[in-house]
Amino acid sequence: MPTAKKLPSGSWRVQVYSHTETKIQPDGTSKNKRIYKSFTNDDPTTKGKRQAEKDASAWAANKELSSKSYNKSIGTMLDDYCTAKSNVLSPTTINGYRSIKRFMMSSIVDQKADLINNDKIQQWINEISIERSPKTVRNAYGLLVAAFDLYYPEKRIKVKLPQKIKSNTYTPSDNDIKILMDYFKRDKEMLKAVCLAAFGTLRRSEICALTSEDVTGNTISVNKAMVRVSRGEWTIKTTKTVSSTREIIMPQFVINMLPHTGKLVDVGAPDNISNRFARAIKKLKLENIRFHDLRHYAASIMHALNVPDQYIMQRGGWSSDKTLKQVYRGTINDFEQKYLDVTLNHFETMQHELQHKNKKA
Repeated sequence: MPTAKKLPSGSWRVQVYSHTETKIQPDGTSKNKRIYKSFTNDDPTTKGKRQAEKDASAWAANKELSSKSYNKSIGTMLDDYCTAKSNVLSPTTINGYRSIKRFMMSSIVDQKADLINNDKIQQWINEISIERSPKTVRNAYGLLVAAFDLYYPEKRIKVKLPQKIKSNTYTPSDNDIKILMDYFKRDKEMLKAVCLAAFGTLRRSEICALTSEDVTGNTISVNKAMVRVSRGEWTIKTTKTVSSTREIIMPQFVINMLPHTGKLVDVGAPDNISNRFARAIKKLKLENIRFHDLRHYAASIMHALNVPDQYIMQRGGWSSDKTLKQVYRGTINDFEQKYLDVTLNHFETMQHELQHKNKKA
């Protein structure tokens, strides 16, 4: 049983071995470091000592039991993780996890999950970082850590991930939207899809799931989405997040486009929207705009019009302003020039006033 030691403060502390971490040294060699978990109790009496030792013993016993009860390969651990989460995560997310395992983890799937160390995981990170973006690498690492958290909660993984790259996503302008709307006059279904995304912040998966029953007056109720189950197979499920379930008041001209029965946009699967949109962008020789960027346009316009973030988040179905700030405040060229002119004019006026003051002096 672990023994508690009294600290100068009067508290009791017990340290229990947790795991060993491999540290990469400056010269390229590796060194193992033992990591301990501390348990303290502020009661200076023997009762506090016994409680600290009891907590430490319970944790150590649970740690040993967990390690003995689950002794499988990383590949099996990832399969078990996907199965365990299959009823709470979307089919698209689970399929994405399986793809990560199949295409990015071949060098580690056969290794024992309880024996792999930070050095091996760092080697794997280095390997997959050669031809993949930092975001893709971080997604794969996130899956591995999540699986370890479920089956080996005592394991601590510390590695160096590739540096994030600032996204240079182009945000469509008012003029881009006008060109797209004019082009899609001959394709009524795509015109509706573009308007719902650009003026309502709807995702393509949400657009494909909408029916006439979701429309009341000028309000559209977004409460479901069409997602991929497997290759070529799609299904209707709940929205991406709780915040994604929302009601959006649309401009009257958009409501006038929508049918009174059946699907609001009859294009089949969400991929069809992306493909038809991409062909239009190429033909029109516009910037490399994705259909999803129409959401960027909607959020950026609202931000430029000084709409408070909480209302932008509510309309777009974002649960926090992190994504909003990182992605959806893209600079629209029209507004960028407007605010640049205001800034430069201010500096010019300040300089002229200074010159005028100096002449008087």
